[in-house]
Formats: sequence, structure tokens, C-alpha cells
Amino acid sequence: MTDSETMTDSRQTSGPDIWLKAGFVFIAAITVFRIVALAISPVDLYPDEAQYWVWSQSLDWGYFSKPPLIAWVISASTSLFGLSDFAIRLPSNVFHAFTGLFLLLAGSRLSVPRIGFWAAVIYLTMPGAWLSAGIISTDAILLTFWSGAFYALVRLRQGAGWATAIGLGLAVGLGFLAKYAMIYFVIGLGLAIALDPPARRAMLSLKGLAATVITVVFLLPNILWNAANDFATVQHTADNANWGGDLIHLGELADFIGSQFIGYGPALFGTLLAGFWLALKRPLAMDGNTRLLLVLFSLPILLVVSTQAFISRAHANWAAAAYIAASLLVAVLLLSGRPWRRYVLYGSVALSCAIGLVFTSVALSPPLAETLGLSNAFKRVRGWEETADAVADAANAGAYDGVVFDDRNVFHEMQRYGGAIEPELFMWQRFASPHNHADETWPLPAGYEGRLLVVSHRPLDTHRLREDFLSFEPAGEIAIPVGGGRLRVFTLWQAQGHDRVERSEAYEQRWMEEDA
Repeated sequence: MTDSETMTDSRQTSGPDIWLKAGFVFIAAITVFRIVALAISPVDLYPDEAQYWVWSQSLDWGYFSKPPLIAWVISASTSLFGLSDFAIRLPSNVFHAFTGLFLLLAGSRLSVPRIGFWAAVIYLTMPGAWLSAGIISTDAILLTFWSGAFYALVRLRQGAGWATAIGLGLAVGLGFLAKYAMIYFVIGLGLAIALDPPARRAMLSLKGLAATVITVVFLLPNILWNAANDFATVQHTADNANWGGDLIHLGELADFIGSQFIGYGPALFGTLLAGFWLALKRPLAMDGNTRLLLVLFSLPILLVVSTQAFISRAHANWAAAAYIAASLLVAVLLLSGRPWRRYVLYGSVALSCAIGLVFTSVALSPPLAETLGLSNAFKRVRGWEETADAVADAANAGAYDGVVFDDRNVFHEMQRYGGAIEPELFMWQRFASPHNHADETWPLPAGYEGRLLVVSHRPLDTHRLREDFLSFEPAGEIAIPVGGGRLRVFTLWQAQGHDRVERSEAYEQRWMEEDA
């Protein structure tokens, strides 16, 4: 080999290495930054986070509204790092880091390391990821296993061995234990088997069968738990769809689409839509179907959730799984063609980082949030310790036997921060059957005779509350500042003789007529 050939070979191998190393450094740097910010964050747990922590105190194969993995993760983290809010939220950043790593590796396999680098950067800096990094959520965990499963699929398409097939099965199985939205991966995989020959060869094989069996093995305990609990999680997921009313909601659809532009970035989401159009317009001319593969794992999710928004409603994060393949597709599109596309990429990432830094600064500084008029955005994660102290003072001073709540969010926050509350905590059950984990696990027993302090956060339900007790007298009020001049207000009642009225159709109809 000549000197010139050696130099040429060195340049060809060093380029990819640089992008991979840059990816590792970027992922590590942004993760460390976010962990430091999390360590000094003054915000309390959001109600859903408090609920997940409650679950982690009693590990199981499933819970009322979610599969079990988030509880297992929190339990592991708090066992290692203590019971602080920081320890509860810390895993989110670790999972985001691994998601970025899988994107880096998947992009490098599908195309070149530069694509993987920018896909990881797009994902880790999108506005939605900045928000997600500050909380513990099922999405952060789901996306790690989703991206890991996608990377394994990419490798299987290229002829990888049994270890990769096992990894695919593990990732899909654990993804389902994180969130049932992993079903979208199965849909994408089915479409890929139908439309992508390399994926078809990989999955319609003994390796594909092994991956499927492993997934089912991981799912089986949760399926059995659901069967033993009247399919509570499955029913809750179906109830969330809320298809009982009118089936045309253009405003909800517009809100959902708008939230995707905001959460992903306006130019990046616009690029994604253009990518969908190009891939579907010329599916057989797209880099050996690489772009089509990415479309199959992103577009169906957005279509399904958009349809759900049109029929009823949809939260912005319900389409989160789309942005694994979407980030790869956007990177491919913006790093090919004319130079202006790259400027769109660089500008979008810079804008996302600026938004993320502003959001982080506001979250870390209540005075800054006050100055910018953004306190309302943080009202649900502030003042919970003060709320718990006030409830404890009222409950302990009155020698009550129990404290009853009419809001499951408040109930779980008191479980988290209300260690000083001496009486037992109960949940007033509004409906005939449990509508949440608190209803199911801590309902106020029928015929309870002890003295109760009712802490009501739902004034419109006061008349229903009163009807369930033989004695129901005013006992004061609690008002907790949450920033921006706003107060979290609770009405207190002293109650006794719990005699719950049957939640019959006549009961619901009567209150419906009176509320009208």
C-alpha cells in the first residue's frame, strides 16, 4: 500500500469515528447538564409523578393506569440514591441518554455516522425532550426501548446474529411493560414486513420467531395481572380514548397538530411532513427503502393519534414514539440536497436549545418565572410541601380518625409529602366503580364511623359529598400560594357516619338534571 493510499484510507475511517465520538460527547454533556439542573430544581413532583412513586412502594406486575416498569425503575433508583424527588426523576435523563445513543447507532447503520449524530441531537434538543428530562414519565422509558428495538431491527435487516434477535425481543417486551404505546412498534413492524424486503427476510425467520417469543414471555405476567384485575389497565387505556360523545372535534385536531409543531420544532415538523410526502410519492426510489422504513415507524403513529384527536381528544405526548424514526428521517432529509437544508437543521437545533435553556432557567428560578409571567405553567409542581403541612396541622389538631380527599391528584401528593399527617388517608369515590388507583386501593370504607376531615378541592362536588355522610359541617379553609398571585384552595369539612349513596342510573340522572 502506498503512502497516498494509506492517507486516503485514514481519512475515510477517521471521518465516521469523529461523528461517533462527537455523538458520545454530546449525549454525555447534555445529560450531565440536565442532571445538574435536576439536582438543584425547586419544583415538587407533578401529581402523576407522585402516583408513580406511590406505586414504587408496592411492586407488582401492573397498576390501574399503566404497566409496571415505571414503578420498578423508581424503586431501583430510590433504593440506590434515596427517597428525594431528584432520585425519583433521575432515571428519566439516563433513559433519554440511551435513546440518543441508540439513535446515533441506528443512523450510523442505516446511513453514515453523521446522520446518527444529528438524529440524536435533534431528539435530545427538541422542546418536548427538555420538558421530559425534568420529570419522570413512562414516555422516557418507552422511547429507550423503542429506539433499542429499532436499532436491533436495523441490524437484523443487515444480517446480524442471534444476540441481536434476542435484543429485539427484550426491547419490545420491556417497551410494552413501560407503556402500551409500544403497540405502534408492532404496527410499524407489520408494515415493514409487508413493504420492506430486508425487514421481511429478517423477521420471517427463526430469529424473528425467537424475538416474538421473547416479547410474549415478557408480556405474559402483565397479561395475567390484568386478567386477575378485570383488565384494569386495558380498560383505563380504552377509557382514555373517550369515544362516548360527539365524533367530530376539529378544534382538538388543530390543537394536537399545533402541539406537534411546538414540541418537535416548527421547521423540523414541517420537514417531517415533507419527508412523508416524498417517501410515499416515490417509495421505491428512496435509498433502498431506508426512508420508507422510517416513514413506516413514524407516519402511522401520527395518523392514528390525529384520528383520535379528531374523534375525541389527544394529548401531545401520545405521538411521542413517532419521533424516533422521525428524527432519523429529518436528519437524512436536511443533510442531503442543497446547502440551505443544513442551515434549517442548524437553526432549528439552535432554536430548540435556546427554548430549552429558557425553560430550564424559568423552572429553576421562581422569581424569574414571576418576572416573565410564566408562574401559571408551574402551579401544579409548586407548594405541595406547604399544602401537606397545612393539611397535617388541621388533621392532627382536630383529633380526626381519617382524612378524606375528593381529588386523586391531591391524594397522591399528600401520600408523597404528607408524612406528618397522623390520621389515615382515604379517597372519596365519586363513581360506582373505581376510576383511578386511589379509588381502587384506598376508598373510604362503607359504614366508616370515625371522625373525618374532608379536604375538598372540587367545590362542584360538595353537594354530592354531603349526601354521603350523616354529619357534614364546615371546618375552615386552606389557601396555598403557588405563584403569580394564584392560590391552591381547599374547603375543609368535619364529617361522620359514612353512608354512601348507591351510584345508580337514577342517582347520576338526578345530579345531571340539578347541575344543568
